[in-house]
Amino acid sequence: METKFYEKDKLLIFKISEEIDDYTVRKIRRRADYEIERYMPKRVVFDFDSVTFMDSAGIGLIIGRYKFVNMLGGKLELTNLTQNVKKIFEMSGILKIIPVVEINENREQIGKP
Repeated sequence: METKFYEKDKLLIFKISEEIDDYTVRKIRRRADYEIERYMPKRVVFDFDSVTFMDSAGIGLIIGRYKFVNMLGGKLELTNLTQNVKKIFEMSGILKIIPVVEINENREQIGKP
C-alpha cells in the first residue's frame, strides 16, 4: 500500500495495490490507522485502482476507517473502484454512506464517476 499526504489540502490518499482479504486487512488497518493519527487529515481517500480481489474483510476495513476518520472530524471517500470491488460495495450498502469521487493528477475532486 502506498500512502501520500498533501499538507496544503490536508488530504491523505491510500493506494491499495494488493488483494484485500483477512490477512492483508490486518496489515492495511494498522498502517492506515497509524497514518491517519500521524497526519490528522481532513480527507482520506482509498484508491482501489490496483485491487483485483476483495472479500468481506474489505467491507469491515472501510467501515472501521470511516468511523475512525469521522470521529476525528474528517471525511472518508473512495476512488477508482474496480468492477469487482464496486459490486461488493454496492451489495453491502457502503456506497450509500461513503462517497465515490474521481480525483485527477492534481488531487482535485472532479466529480462523481
